[in-house]
Amino acid sequence: MSTIENILILTINPGSTSTKFAVFENHKPLFVKTIRHSAEELEQFDKITDQFEFRKELIMKALKETDVDLDKIRVVVGRGGLLRPIESGIYEVNDKMINDLYTSPFGEHASNLGGLIAENIAKLLPNARAFIADPVVVDELQDLARFSGHPKFPRISIFHALNQKAIARQHAKNIQRNYEDLNLIVVHLGGGISVAAHQKGLVIDVNNALNGDGPFSPERSGGLPTAALVNACFSGEFSKKEITKMLVGEGGLVAYLGTNSTIETKEKISNGDKFAELVYDAMGYQIAKEIGAMAAVLSFDVDYILFTGGIAYDSTFVNKISTRVEKIAPVAVYPGEDELQALAMNGLMVLMGEIDPKAY
Repeated sequence: MSTIENILILTINPGSTSTKFAVFENHKPLFVKTIRHSAEELEQFDKITDQFEFRKELIMKALKETDVDLDKIRVVVGRGGLLRPIESGIYEVNDKMINDLYTSPFGEHASNLGGLIAENIAKLLPNARAFIADPVVVDELQDLARFSGHPKFPRISIFHALNQKAIARQHAKNIQRNYEDLNLIVVHLGGGISVAAHQKGLVIDVNNALNGDGPFSPERSGGLPTAALVNACFSGEFSKKEITKMLVGEGGLVAYLGTNSTIETKEKISNGDKFAELVYDAMGYQIAKEIGAMAAVLSFDVDYILFTGGIAYDSTFVNKISTRVEKIAPVAVYPGEDELQALAMNGLMVLMGEIDPKAY
């Protein structure tokens, strides 16, 4: 990829308790900052989108305190939020997107603030345009993948699209191939876990990594026995809110071990906790099963299996999964989930004319 001198990219990634942002010159980060938000700071806001002005002002204050020339920023890329299902790509923020991010008809999430803040900051700069890239609602599913077993419950695409696409393209570049020519299984290992079948540049099948199916994760239950779940819902013992927390936030490792931290889980194991070891192995076992399922989706014509996300730093955990699936395809590991870098990569491709922004 070529470079453009003296042109900067601002990337913004709002999380539930933090706001991460960075300024890049091409691939090089000039300034990276994470601002943590206490529960006391955020509890004054009724809705997540009410935090917009609060978070934007913190970003602007921090930027003005640096020696970065803000007038050189040409692109502001925010983390995409819960929008209607869209194709993979980078989207210029428009009025329709702003309305959907602000009113949140498809769900509230801190990432909804990404496009809103990006658009507002871009207006404050003399030559900047605002974008989002590969939000979690990227939907490239083949029709077969949308069936669940009942028409009232179609399978939907919610996964770590930004990280998955960025890692898939990075791997293709590393092996001097085009992403659009490869069949890949990409496994994101984080607070949520997504296992996706990438066929010639399209994610044709993936588990709903937020609140649906697939392997359990540090804080999500993944697929559950449906009859038992129905019985729990109507037992009178749990409220809807409590059931929802069982699925997202208090499922997975949290439910079994009381922690969403794989570091704490490994400490338990090193201290001789056999049950913790069994649970951690079970999570890996379920991930391996999901990889096998995605291999079947690709007719076992798989070029590589890629592991990414924070838990991918645990080489022992990844190796245990790899021994179960390495007969399918070679394995490569890209630990971490640098969304800011991925956003910058998308912004740079726009500046270089390598991709055209899409309209929401």
